[in-house]
Amino acid sequence: MDPAVREAIYRAVEKEPFARALNMELVELDLGYSAVEMAYDPPTMNNIYDRAHGGAIFGLIDEAFEAACQTEGTVAVALNVNVTYVSSPEAGKFLRAEAREVSRTKKTVGYDIKVMEKDGRLIATCQALAYRTGKPIPFL
Repeated sequence: MDPAVREAIYRAVEKEPFARALNMELVELDLGYSAVEMAYDPPTMNNIYDRAHGGAIFGLIDEAFEAACQTEGTVAVALNVNVTYVSSPEAGKFLRAEAREVSRTKKTVGYDIKVMEKDGRLIATCQALAYRTGKPIPFL
């Protein structure tokens, strides 16, 4: 992976308002791969049933997807994201989303994304498809 692209993506995620609002951190990045972590904070991330809101989990998935998609140095945008929620995280646990490229055509790329608690308990799985625009990432 191009070191300049890696550094640009790390900087962009650090400054991104949504990632900052949920205290997400990009912790690993390689060509077609990313890992993003966040602490599950019940007072701000719970739903009406006092469990983790699906939007918080989806936000973590989307951040990992977004970072992994840009690793070639070109803009990629989501076409489809299919999430299966497996279990609800325990209060205060750190969650990790890992996005891995699993398929590619000239214009699309598929990803397998998993969200797990740090101890390895599966929270959600995801299959996602991105469209590569071919345009350079603007924050490079």
